[in-house]
Amino acid sequence: MTTATTTRVATLTDLAALQGQSLGTSSWIEIPQQRINTFADATDDHQWIHVDPDRAKAESPFGGPIAHGYLTLALIIPMWDEILTVDSVTMAVNYGLNKVRFTNPVPAEGRVRLNATLKSVEELPKGGVQLTVAGQIELEGSERPAVIVETVYRFFE
Repeated sequence: MTTATTTRVATLTDLAALQGQSLGTSSWIEIPQQRINTFADATDDHQWIHVDPDRAKAESPFGGPIAHGYLTLALIIPMWDEILTVDSVTMAVNYGLNKVRFTNPVPAEGRVRLNATLKSVEELPKGGVQLTVAGQIELEGSERPAVIVETVYRFFE
């Protein structure tokens, strides 16, 4: 099992030097069928390609059940937490997404990880910084990522 590679800095000021650089890669997260079913219950998205393994094996072009794209995207939170630590930050918020593409289905029991690059760091008018991060949620065993995403975070000291 691959462990995460984490970037750690002391303060927000230290982030500017990391623009354009890889911040690291998270450890792998498995997406078992039970997690897919729980997500389906939470979102009321019970489409058979996600929650009916027998039918998905028989009828789906994917050969079995797949994770919801939004489930895979939601896992960016624990994966991102492994990648960047800023010691002085007292609060961080997800500010949004500039781009999301679901480029490869994740089969039930598949494993994903996040690979992130810091695109930009901008100072905010009332303090703090806004980070724009280019990410790929990689699918184990596949050259094509499951998700390509550009996320925006705001960090405050």
